[in-house]
Amino acid sequence: MTALILALLAGAVIGLALGGLGGGGSVLAVPALIYLLHFTPAEATTAGLIIVSVTSVTALTGHARDGNVAWRTGLLFALAGIVPATIAGAAAGRLPESLLIVAFAGTAALAALRMLRSARSEPSGRVRPGKAGAAGAGLGAVTGFLGVGGGFLAVPALVGVLGLTMRRAVGTSLLVITVNSLAALAARAGTGTQPHWAVIAPFTAAAILGAWDGKRLSKRIRSATLRTVFAYVLLAVAVFMLADALT
Repeated sequence: MTALILALLAGAVIGLALGGLGGGGSVLAVPALIYLLHFTPAEATTAGLIIVSVTSVTALTGHARDGNVAWRTGLLFALAGIVPATIAGAAAGRLPESLLIVAFAGTAALAALRMLRSARSEPSGRVRPGKAGAAGAGLGAVTGFLGVGGGFLAVPALVGVLGLTMRRAVGTSLLVITVNSLAALAARAGTGTQPHWAVIAPFTAAAILGAWDGKRLSKRIRSATLRTVFAYVLLAVAVFMLADALT
């Protein structure tokens, strides 16, 4: 199977999850780039940030049109993560590849567990500013270090810490992801990693189309069901990556 077809298929799946769940799909972008398209971990994390940034902006416009973005809350949450995202983005390119893969496997497992937990939880309605700031900073660091959007952290935090409904949390998380991804990309600009546009461009285009389909799908299927299915896929990916890194 050619690299172009693999890029299109992987992009469509990731966009579907990102549009339907507001996060989680980007966690699959880096493994797909490494194992299907043979990027190095450093190249994959940079490419992942490009794909996530463009796809998130596209998905964000649809959610904004439907009134599902809490702009002030999202921007404040994102601001807490800009500095950590920038620092982590600059440091990531200087770390051993095996360490990046192990860290990514752990992050994918955490994403799956958080998604399973949030699938069964309800909004608390209580706003805790300290926890919101800590969650925003942590999300920025994860985004910069591993090249993922971090929606799997943003959505539960926006629901449980800031009291948003699940639908508004999904839309708002896309705003947070966009800001953090762009900050991390800016930090990586001087690391010397050259994006492979022949793969990244079709991958991103397929992800954009998948995001629109995911948004429509989220209106027909319970988000808890989508989240549970995707969480088990992420767990399988995490186990595979960890086994690969340790053998």
